[in-house]
Amino acid sequence: MNPESPSLARLPAQLAAAVTDACASVSHNLNGQKLGKKGRVTRERILAAAIELIDSPDEPVTLSSVARRASLGMTSLYNYFTDLTELLLAVLEPVMATSESAYLHLLRERWPDEELFDCCYRFVRAYHDFWLRHSRLLHMRNALSDQRDARMLSHRIDTTRPIISLLVSQMGMETPLDGADTSMATMVMIGVERSITIATDPDLRREVGMEGVSPDRFLVPGARLMELAIRDGRSGSRYLSH
Repeated sequence: MNPESPSLARLPAQLAAAVTDACASVSHNLNGQKLGKKGRVTRERILAAAIELIDSPDEPVTLSSVARRASLGMTSLYNYFTDLTELLLAVLEPVMATSESAYLHLLRERWPDEELFDCCYRFVRAYHDFWLRHSRLLHMRNALSDQRDARMLSHRIDTTRPIISLLVSQMGMETPLDGADTSMATMVMIGVERSITIATDPDLRREVGMEGVSPDRFLVPGARLMELAIRDGRSGSRYLSH
C-alpha cells in the first residue's frame, strides 16, 4: 500500500472509531462476497479517502477522485459502492454517529425555565459547531436533497427527527412525531438549520458580503426563537394545538 494512502489514523479518534464500527457492520460487498479483514480495510480506505477529499474544498469529490486517493481502480471501488450518493451516505453514517456526543445529549435533560435561553444557545452553538466540522459533506447532502435525490432527502429528514422529538419533549408534550403538536418544533428546526446553513457556507457568505460576520448574527436569534417556542409549549399555548 502507498504510505501516503488515506488512513483512519489521520482522522479524529471518535470519527475513526465510528468508521471502523460502520465498516464492521457490513458483511458482504456488492458482489455478494463475504468481507474478511482485507475487505473491511479496503472499505475503510475508501471512506477515509472520501473524507479527506471532502475536507479539501478545492478538490472535486467524485468516485474516480476517491478511487485515486485510495490507490484503487474503479472496478475495486464498484465492489463497494454503486454511485456517489451511496458513498456519501456511507460517509454520513459514521459522521452522524458522533451527533449524540456533539449536540443531541444537550436536549435530553429538561432545561430549567430560568436557564432556558442559555440552554437553547448552547444547543444551537453545538449544532453549528457540528455543521462547521462537517460543512462540505452536509452541504453536499442538502444540495442533493434539494435536487430531489430521494436517498439524501430521506437521510436529511431522518437526522432531524430526533431533534424535533426532543424539542417536543422540551415543550412539555408527549405527542408522537406525526402529531399536530410537532408543527412548532418542526418550524423551529427548519429555521435553525437554514440559518446554520448560511453561517457555515463560506461561498454564500462571500456572495452576500457577510465574510467576517460573527456566527452569533444567526445563532442568537435561532436560540431566542427556540426559547420562545419552548416557553409557549410549556405554557400550554393554544397556538400549538391548531
